[in-house]
Amino acid sequence: MAQAAGFCLFDTAIGACGLAWGGSKLVGVQLPEADPPATRARMQGRFPDVPEAAPPSWVQAVIVRVQALLAGAHDDLADVPLDMGGLPAFQQQVYAVARAIPPGEVLTYGEVARRIGDPGAARAVGQALGHNPFAPIVPCHRVLAAGGRSGGFSADGGARTKLRMLEIEGARLGDAPGLFD
Repeated sequence: MAQAAGFCLFDTAIGACGLAWGGSKLVGVQLPEADPPATRARMQGRFPDVPEAAPPSWVQAVIVRVQALLAGAHDDLADVPLDMGGLPAFQQQVYAVARAIPPGEVLTYGEVARRIGDPGAARAVGQALGHNPFAPIVPCHRVLAAGGRSGGFSADGGARTKLRMLEIEGARLGDAPGLFD
C-alpha cells in the first residue's frame, strides 16, 4: 500500500539532511544547508504542498542507510526507489550512471558523458548533476572535473562539502592513499 506524501529532516555526520516521499518512492533528497532551519526552509520551498511528517518505516530504513553512508559505510543505495518521472531523459541517464559509481570511487564528467554515449556532453553532465534532486542517493559528489579537480557542487559549502563526502567514503585519486594524504 502506498504511503502518503511527506518530508522529514534527519541528522547525519555532515548535518541535517531532508527526504521527501510520495507513494512508495522518494521524490527528493536534500543535503544539509547552513543549519537545520535552512534545510527545512529549502525542503518547504522545494515541496510546498508536502507536509513535514514522521517517516513511514521504509523511509526510516532509507534514513538509516543515508546516515551510515555519510558516516563512512559503503552502501551504494542503488535499490532506493526514486521518482524520476518528471525529469528529462538525459538527466535520468546521467543519474543512472552516477548511481552505479561505488562509494569511494569517482568518475569525471567526461567519463559519465562517454558512458551515456554522448562523449561531447561533459558540461551538460555537470549541469544535470548540478540539478540533482536526490543527492547523496544519486551520488553526484563522486563525479569530478578532468584531472581530479573537484568541479562544482551545489550543496551548502560547495566543493568543500563534496571533498568532505569523498573523504568520508575513503575515495582515492590516482595512487594516493586518500584525497588528502
